[in-house]
Amino acid sequence: MQQQTEDGRWVNEIAEAYVKPNDRLTSFERLEIYNRQYWFRVITAISDDFPALAAILGPKRFDALVLAYLRENPSTSFTLRNLGAQLPLWLEHHPEFCGRRHTLALDIVRLEWAYVESFDRATVSPLTPEDFAGLNGESKLSLQPHLQLLNLKYPVDELVLTVHKETPEADIMSNAVLERKQTMRIKLPPMRRTNVSLAVHRFDNSIYYRRLDREAYLLLSALQHHKALAEAIETAFAGSKLAVEEQASKIQQYFAHAAELGWFCHQPPGTVGVQ
Repeated sequence: MQQQTEDGRWVNEIAEAYVKPNDRLTSFERLEIYNRQYWFRVITAISDDFPALAAILGPKRFDALVLAYLRENPSTSFTLRNLGAQLPLWLEHHPEFCGRRHTLALDIVRLEWAYVESFDRATVSPLTPEDFAGLNGESKLSLQPHLQLLNLKYPVDELVLTVHKETPEADIMSNAVLERKQTMRIKLPPMRRTNVSLAVHRFDNSIYYRRLDREAYLLLSALQHHKALAEAIETAFAGSKLAVEEQASKIQQYFAHAAELGWFCHQPPGTVGVQ
């Protein structure tokens, strides 16, 4: 802990007014234990949400990244769940922690945060066949709040799944777990630059990554941004060399798969939905 406050007061004197010493520790030292435990907890919270990022950076570089991030983005919420929310954007502007793997690291951190968002966000009642029957080109569809759409430069879904499978669940009461996580070696799949579009979604309380082709990603993204159905379809196939019949077949497949998974839903509170 700091020895003095910003206005020059001695912290040990302040601590003595609130914390009793014992035969082994001063008031300042007892308070310092809680200070350290707080930092251990917030560092662990970030580590638990981004294990794949830790795996590719290594412990030293990852620890430095976490400390730098937390200094600029301290906890401001009642829940540690939100602590890593700014990391994807923050990492864009701090390539020094990733070296040549900056682009790969950005993809990983975006996917790992999408996992958190997909796990926590709401599920709204899906559309019924009767709802679909009333749609037209001017209709606007709502997508499930838990559905996250990502356009990535690497197939990091393979890497993230590998790490999550091999990483033990954290137990914040056990130092042995933290030590095991630091020393564990995970064999990571090779990463070659390849554009990948993903839908991250929740089904039966489990998170799944579903790869999408370019047109499906563009269509769903346009709908997620509240574009009318006809405009979203036009956006998805702009510049496409597919014949009209092939486009119609793909559109039918996209909607059938999305409807089967319950991705189209009734209007969530505060958003634009089916019109």
